[in-house]
Amino acid sequence: MIEFIDVTKSYAIGNKALRGVSLTIDDGEFVFLVGPSGSGKSTIIKLITGELKPTSGTVHVNGYSLERIRKREIPYLRRTVGVVFQDFRLIDTKTVYDNVAFAMRVVGAREREIKERVPYVLNLVGLDGKRSRHPGELSGGEQQRLAIARALVNNPSTIIADEPTGNLDPARSFEIMSLLQEINRLGTTMLVVTHAQDLVEQFTNRVIVIEDGLIASDGMDGFYKYENQ
Repeated sequence: MIEFIDVTKSYAIGNKALRGVSLTIDDGEFVFLVGPSGSGKSTIIKLITGELKPTSGTVHVNGYSLERIRKREIPYLRRTVGVVFQDFRLIDTKTVYDNVAFAMRVVGAREREIKERVPYVLNLVGLDGKRSRHPGELSGGEQQRLAIARALVNNPSTIIADEPTGNLDPARSFEIMSLLQEINRLGTTMLVVTHAQDLVEQFTNRVIVIEDGLIASDGMDGFYKYENQ
């Protein structure tokens, strides 16, 4: 579960990125977080992953209290939260298989576990037949599927997808969003941060709109409007 209670975040230059944000995302939910550039979306992500601490208020993520988390606990928090980035962040010199396996080796997984888990995840995202390819040999949509596989392989309870379709055409964007929906149906909490209004409108999910550091709306109608800056 993700819970923000009256959270503010100010930066050294005096800019207040969040101005009293309260929200709860329950285990197993699929939620869109939308809003214009500079509205506070990136700050929310950084608070969830432990990159930042709130200036005031309370942040709970999967059993951890982020306002008082110890530095040595942060790697354990991050094992519960997989992150998918817009720019993929793949290792070009490693194969599809090894890009995903690397994420398991980093957390100390045994080779036996890697050999069982990686093929399963690659099959789930539709890349099982391309395990020996390198990222440069894949299409943009396939690279994003690989990034999703890497985020999923350590079985996190939550995945944050930060603009996951930003570099893709509409057809591939719909495919990626449908894949994230399928992963959510298997039990993973999904938080998708996006500017893609047309895409959000194709899905009936909860949409949280943030503007100027405040929650502007929070509902299940799958529709939102804001001035895209």
